[in-house]
Amino acid sequence: MSSMDEKAGSVLEAGAALEERLAGSCVSATVEGSIAQSVRLGLRRGESVWVSRGGLMAYSQGVDWRLRIPGDAGRAIGRMLAGEGLALLYVTAPEDGAEVLLCANKPGKLVTWDLRRGPILCTRGAFVAAVGEVDIGVTMARSPGAALFGGAGLFLQKLSGTGVVFLHGSGDFIERRLAPGEKLLVSTGHLAVFSASVGYDIRGVGGCGKVLFGGEGLFMTELTGPGWVLLRSLKDTPERQRPAPR
Repeated sequence: MSSMDEKAGSVLEAGAALEERLAGSCVSATVEGSIAQSVRLGLRRGESVWVSRGGLMAYSQGVDWRLRIPGDAGRAIGRMLAGEGLALLYVTAPEDGAEVLLCANKPGKLVTWDLRRGPILCTRGAFVAAVGEVDIGVTMARSPGAALFGGAGLFLQKLSGTGVVFLHGSGDFIERRLAPGEKLLVSTGHLAVFSASVGYDIRGVGGCGKVLFGGEGLFMTELTGPGWVLLRSLKDTPERQRPAPR
């Protein structure tokens, strides 16, 4: 865990407070709603924001958006295998005060994260948008078992840089901080986001009775500290994203 991450306190509290400190990246950023939260962004002329496909709910007149691939072709293929699609929406403001409304299309919560506190790994559906200098890449699961049975697939989305990202969790977010070597077992589908310092693997649930009647399948996701973890209280199930707005 980096020294900056150690000073962060609660990840959720840091994310909420960040809304008031975004003037360096955009004019305003406000998370709104309670059951299915959205983000209202006010951008300066020429500023841009990366948005997940299907995440652009509305925008003011003149705002321009197009499909764009962040990074090289290798990263694009990795994102596709991670369930995020080859390209993202790249939204640009034509003038000061342009407004963009973003959503995740699922009931749940949104939180901001300043990547200067450290890079993060996201499971499918957790990334909503990014403002500023953000490297949107992918990383492979560290073990074949985690890739095949960990519930997040072979590739995870990795976000790093100095910008700000907006993250979604179905239901409510539950935060856990792990000390060095401390382990946390998570039911498949409940893992949303975790710091890049956290180890990611799987562990068998053990016993035929648990496998057949426990409702958790063969494996649990095993996370090892140091670092922080954000869980989602509702399991995320893959669903077809709606088409990008026209």
